[in-house]
Formats: sequence, structure tokens, C-alpha cells
Amino acid sequence: MSELRTDRLLLRDWRESDLVPWAALNADPEVRKYFPGVLTSEQSAAATASFQADLDRRGWGWWAVEVRATGEFIGFAGLDPVDEGMPFSGVEAGWRLARTAWGHGYATEAARAVVHFGFDHLRLPEILAVTTATNLRSRAVMRRLGMTRDPADDFDDPTVPEGPLRRNVVFRLAVSTS
Repeated sequence: MSELRTDRLLLRDWRESDLVPWAALNADPEVRKYFPGVLTSEQSAAATASFQADLDRRGWGWWAVEVRATGEFIGFAGLDPVDEGMPFSGVEAGWRLARTAWGHGYATEAARAVVHFGFDHLRLPEILAVTTATNLRSRAVMRRLGMTRDPADDFDDPTVPEGPLRRNVVFRLAVSTS
């Protein structure tokens, strides 16, 4: 079992007790505002099974995130290879938190931990983050991580229907040589 710890968070394997709050998070239209739609409980459960299979197989991926002080499950964060069919390749950092966890710096803290893991343990030369062009909250997290965006990398996500969610931005962070 690989897990990451920060001052306030534990990024860990998925537990059966995560399924209900994870499904609620994915059924929240505000949390899913920058995705094509909300997920059903079955879709959320299938995602956790896939996430855990990747963690078991590789030792890294999309970890469940809990607040260490309370044990409360608040979402996920991690690293995953970019899906085939995208106009770029590499390993992507990502996060998704329940609305009650917003505004506490948890996304940045969790993302910082996964970026450090990617550079220190996986020896990645670069880590990407991708979001819709209109997702200013995620873009702010990316900037806080030191990631930068080249507008030439912006793209229309081929898996998203025409509309305001199709345009995506790519932020990049290269390993520090200092």
C-alpha cells in the first residue's frame, strides 16, 4: 500500500466506506460543473474499483484523500498517464474534492504531495495538469504549484461534446534542476 502524508491530509487506498461520500461528491452539480455531467452511484463505484486496481498494480494513481485530524474522506488526488487520443502525452496530476472541503487549501496541499511523489519517486521529467479553460479554481491551484501554461497547448477535448467545456488548457511543471 502506498500512501502519501501531508501536514493535514492522508492520500491512501480506497475503502468501502469511501463509496457513499464519493458518489455524493460526483452527484453534486457544482463539483461536476466543469465535466459533461454528474455520475451515478454505479459510475462512481466503478471509478473507485479502477483507481484501486491502478494503485495495486503500479503503487500510484488516484488516491482517496482524507483529513488526518478527523478521518473524513474529502475526495481524490493523484497522478495518471494521459489518456490515449489526447494531443499530448505524459503524466497528469489531478484532484477533485467535495464542496465542503473547498477553500481550505486542501487541493493545493494534496496536489503538491503528488507532484513531489512524481518527481522524487517516479523520476518524472514533467507533470501536467489539464482543466477546462473556464475552471479558474483549478487553474489557480496549478499556478500555486508553479505550473505554467503555453496557450499553444490549449486544445478541444475530443471526448467532450461541443460547448463551453470542450476547450481545455494544459499546465506543465518540469523537474527542478536546482
